[in-house]
Amino acid sequence: MSQPSAKKVVLPLLALVAFMTAGSFAAVPFYNWFCKVTGYGGTTTVAGVAPEAVLDETIIVRFDGSLGTGMEWEFKPAQYTMELKIGEVGLAFYEAYNPTDRPIAGTASYNVAPFSAGNYFSKIDCFCFTEQVLQPGERVMMPVTFYVDPGIVTDIEAKRVHSITLSYTFYETELPVEQASLEIQNLPREHDAPAGENQGTQVN
Repeated sequence: MSQPSAKKVVLPLLALVAFMTAGSFAAVPFYNWFCKVTGYGGTTTVAGVAPEAVLDETIIVRFDGSLGTGMEWEFKPAQYTMELKIGEVGLAFYEAYNPTDRPIAGTASYNVAPFSAGNYFSKIDCFCFTEQVLQPGERVMMPVTFYVDPGIVTDIEAKRVHSITLSYTFYETELPVEQASLEIQNLPREHDAPAGENQGTQVN
């Protein structure tokens, strides 16, 4: 194959590889955005205010908590089930504890099951929206405010759902800059040598 012909084949192939690589990186944030908007894969939605309508029908919400690999916290729901009216605002708590001797930062991922209910489970406020930092020995109660949208009763699949499980998994993340700086400052330092020790002998 001549050199000009080889270039005609190689250059388009390199361009295709570059395009596919860029696409793979872009796919992750797009997928996350798609899940949040549509509730696909059990991802919950975020709401600014509660719905105006509250139905007489009730639904059971179950709560589950777990930890990612290597995460040293203790983490569990403060309540395991809650029954509330569809459209009614609920308030639940999760308990987190850091039994170690170092500050640990964590971020929670979440979803609901069954997946068909994901688009109708809306959070008004949640500890999972921001990174959490627990100091050594610190125990906290983390709130989540939510409701089940009344639209669930007209959805062809979700209307058959009578209970929803809300699951969180906490993963360790890097400490914020100010926390990391404080941790470095608190590291044990070598004691200064006593006065006169390791000093040269003065010659008169």
